[in-house]
Amino acid sequence: MNYYLFLDESGDHGLRNIDPKFPVFVLCGVLISDEDYNEINQHFKNLKYRFWGNEDIVLHSRDIRRCENHFEILFDKNMKFDFYQHLNSIITHFNYTIFSSVIQKERYVHKYGQQYFDVYDISLSFIYERVIYYLDQRGGCEEVHVCIEKRGKKENDKLLSHMSNLYYNGTQYVTFDRFQSKLFKPYFQSKKDNINGLQLSDLLAYPIAKHVINPTNTNSSFDLFKNKFYSRNGSNYGLKIFP
Repeated sequence: MNYYLFLDESGDHGLRNIDPKFPVFVLCGVLISDEDYNEINQHFKNLKYRFWGNEDIVLHSRDIRRCENHFEILFDKNMKFDFYQHLNSIITHFNYTIFSSVIQKERYVHKYGQQYFDVYDISLSFIYERVIYYLDQRGGCEEVHVCIEKRGKKENDKLLSHMSNLYYNGTQYVTFDRFQSKLFKPYFQSKKDNINGLQLSDLLAYPIAKHVINPTNTNSSFDLFKNKFYSRNGSNYGLKIFP
C-alpha cells in the first residue's frame, strides 16, 4: 500500500521577536493511504463545486476564518452554516491519521537557545519517527509520497538535506535501516497547485496551535478531529509538544 504524507505549518519558525499571542510553531502531517485519499480528494472537489461552481478554489484556513478573498460568501450566515456543515463532515468522517509537532518557542529558546536546531527540522524528525512507528505496526507500505508546501529555495534545499540525513543516519529513536526500509519521496508544492491534501493539513494546523496555546478553552474545530491523532499503546503519539 502507498501513502501520502501532507505537511503544512501554522505560525512562523523564527525564534526572535516571538508573538506572545501565538508563541508556537506547528508542523502538521496528515498520513492518508492512496485509496482513502482518492475519496477525500473527490469530496473536497465536490465541496468546491457546490459553493463556487469549480474546483479551482484553494481552501486556506486564514482566509476562511477572516471571510477574505473567495470566502467573502461566508458573510452570509446561511451560506456559512452550510459550508461548515460540509467541510466538517469531510474532516470528521474520512480516514486519515494526524502526526503533528508543536514547538513552544519561548520554552525552546529558554532551554536550548536560538541556534540549537531549526524548529522545522526537529518537527519533521518527530513526525517521521512516528510515521515509521505507525507503518511498522501495519506493514506492507511500499512508498510514502511526502507532499510539502514550498517555502524559499534555500529553505527547501535545507529541508531536503535534513531528510537525507534522516535517511542515512536515522535519529536517536529510529535507526537508519528502519528509515531505509520505507521509501519517502518528497515533493514540494505551492498553494496555487491546489493540492487538497495540503489544504486539509492547513485546516488542521491552526486549531492544533490554538489547542496547545489554550488547552482549557473551547475549541470545536479541534474537537472534530482529536480522535484522528496517531495513538500508540493508549497514548497520543500523534501530537508531540516540545519541549
